[in-house]
Formats: sequence, structure tokens, C-alpha cells
Amino acid sequence: MKITKYIALFFASLFFASCEDVIEVDLNTAAPRLVIDAAINWQKGTTGANQKIILSTTTDFYSNVIPKVSGATVSIKSGGNLTYVFTEIPNTGEYQCSTFKPIIDESYTLTVVYKGETYTSTETLKSVTPIARIEQKDNGGFSGKDYEIQVFFQDPIAKNFYMVKFFPDIFKAPSYSIIKDEYTNGNEKSWQFSDEDLKVGGKIAITHYGVSESYYNYMNKIISLSSSSGGGSPFQTPPATVRGNIVNQKNIDNYALGFFSLSEVDVREYTIQ
Repeated sequence: MKITKYIALFFASLFFASCEDVIEVDLNTAAPRLVIDAAINWQKGTTGANQKIILSTTTDFYSNVIPKVSGATVSIKSGGNLTYVFTEIPNTGEYQCSTFKPIIDESYTLTVVYKGETYTSTETLKSVTPIARIEQKDNGGFSGKDYEIQVFFQDPIAKNFYMVKFFPDIFKAPSYSIIKDEYTNGNEKSWQFSDEDLKVGGKIAITHYGVSESYYNYMNKIISLSSSSGGGSPFQTPPATVRGNIVNQKNIDNYALGFFSLSEVDVREYTIQ
């Protein structure tokens, strides 16, 4: 609620007005750990051939720069024994492939070789049913006074897991949610999103994902930690380490952070009416 923002701003102004000295806290800094952002997303209506994987390392708490990792060898091998090599855009830490062939329910294995160590992970590409329709309420949200959109889709009769990303043009970072069909298998399902700052004419980018059970469980932990720490996005720094599905084959304790996922996605943009 807006009044909460004003109260928080008021106390913050009192705090800064009363502080004259900068307090520096010495924090223990762990050795940098490899971070692998390997989300392979196949948008409906495209070939899915263009994919990217981003490598970086962790850094200290006060740093505003994310160190990019160059010189790694990155590839994905399909269950059909096809190997896709990801080539780095020089000195960016971004590795690209333009020949990837996504196949629903196919198993894929990611391999990253960096500084003499090999990191691997195996996942399955999950499908997603398309977004059927989007409806708007003008009296939604917790206050009953906010704009709220509802995104509908049909759940197939099978065990399915889903994730959604809402990215309004007024946000600096997207909002994520996850659901499963444990008690609603085969029924129509929906996502809801509202915010007190949404206005007529505002645009919301919506990405609807089909995900694996393991990725659902991973994101459940990430979102829970982000919410408990007051973070607005699950990809802000969480208060605890959440290990993904990427394993160091030579030294299991020197694991990489991140997750290897493969999802079919449906994308929409909605304008508040």
C-alpha cells in the first residue's frame, strides 16, 4: 500500500539525517564460485535454434560488478546423440548456439569445462499449453482497488509443473510464480497478477513456462528465500545458498550455482485497459 511506502520513506529520512559517519563492516569473503545460467527456452512459434548460456562468478557483497567468465568450453548433448557447441561472444561470458534443435520430452546433458574442472547436468525439455485468454479486473489485488490480470490456460491430464514471469514496464525486475497440478489435473488453470502502481496504458510482458519437477522445487526455494528476505525478484542475492542440479565431476564440493533447465514457453504482452 502507498501509505506503507511513505512510512518507510519517513523513517529512512530520519535515519540518514541522524547519521554522520559511514560505518564499514568487515565481511568474510568466500572464494569465487562459478555461476551457470543455462535456461534453454523454446518460444512457441519459433524454431528454438538460437539459445544462450551465461557464465559468471560470485563476488563480494559490496561489489556492483558481476565478473563474467571467459575461456570455458560449453556444450549440450541431446538424447539423440547430437552435440550443440556454444561459442562465446569474446570477453562477455555469453555463450551462444544458433543450431539448437528442441524436442519435447527429449533428455539433454549440459557440459561446462572451466579451469580444468567439468560441470554437468541432465534435464528434460518440458512442454507448455498455450495461454488461452487474459482477463482484467479493475477492483482486484489485496486492496480491492488495483488493476489485476488473470492469465488462463488448459492443464493436460498428466503431471505438470509451471512457472510464470510477469514483467510490467514499471518494474526494474520481473516477478515469478510457480504452480503444479496436483489437485487440479486436467482443469483450466490461471495466473493472477496485480500491483497498486499499475495504470491504464501500462504494459506487462508475460512468459508462461512448462518446467520439470526438479526445477519447480528449485524455484520454490528461491522464491521463498527471496520473499522472506524482502527481495522483489528471486534472482536477487538470496540470504542462503540454494544448490541447483549442476555437478562438478572432479570435486563435488566445488559445485556451481545455477540450474540447467529446458522449457517450452508461451509469450504475451498485455496492456492495461
